[in-house]
Amino acid sequence: MPGKKAVFAGTMQVPGISVPVRIICSGRRTLGVKVDAGGTVTVQAPFGTREQDIVTFLCKQAGRIEEYVRQSRQTAEQAEAAGLFSEDAIRRMAEQARQVIPGRVAYYAKLLGVSYGTITIRNQRSRWGSCTSRGNLNFNCLLMAAPPEVLDSVVAHELCHRKHMNHSGAFYAELYRVFPDYDRCRTWLREQGLLLMRRMTG
Repeated sequence: MPGKKAVFAGTMQVPGISVPVRIICSGRRTLGVKVDAGGTVTVQAPFGTREQDIVTFLCKQAGRIEEYVRQSRQTAEQAEAAGLFSEDAIRRMAEQARQVIPGRVAYYAKLLGVSYGTITIRNQRSRWGSCTSRGNLNFNCLLMAAPPEVLDSVVAHELCHRKHMNHSGAFYAELYRVFPDYDRCRTWLREQGLLLMRRMTG
């Protein structure tokens, strides 16, 4: 854009945030920030965004970002104390998931009036579930270590993508219709689910 200096892809230190912030430029239209499981803060910025605009954006959210960083560090300490899941424990969870999840998928697919393809159980550190454009579903075996309602929230979420392959207002309207308690379960995954993922072997 005329008059705007393109931001570099690197790191910067921002007042109120205790860790360096990574900057990544992309073709997205808006600024976004995320804190990963390791406590790394990353900003994704549209090409051409001014550095000062990024700093202003981060300063407004510094308190919230720093809280996420603190939680990530605390979770890492808890995971270290709890120890990694053994390979045998992961195999047992995967087998249990193969027995439990198809029934929950069938239940919510009927409520939503949608079809689906294959169901695959994976061992993952970053995702709880996914749905392809062809309707194939993937779920994390660690869901077997979560409360049943949390498992259902993930199943309902992925099946709603059979109607809306996005996270639009229409998507969430459909999700809340079949699973009104979604927000509470999503909070559980953000807080406790991170601990489970940190205990994944490998």
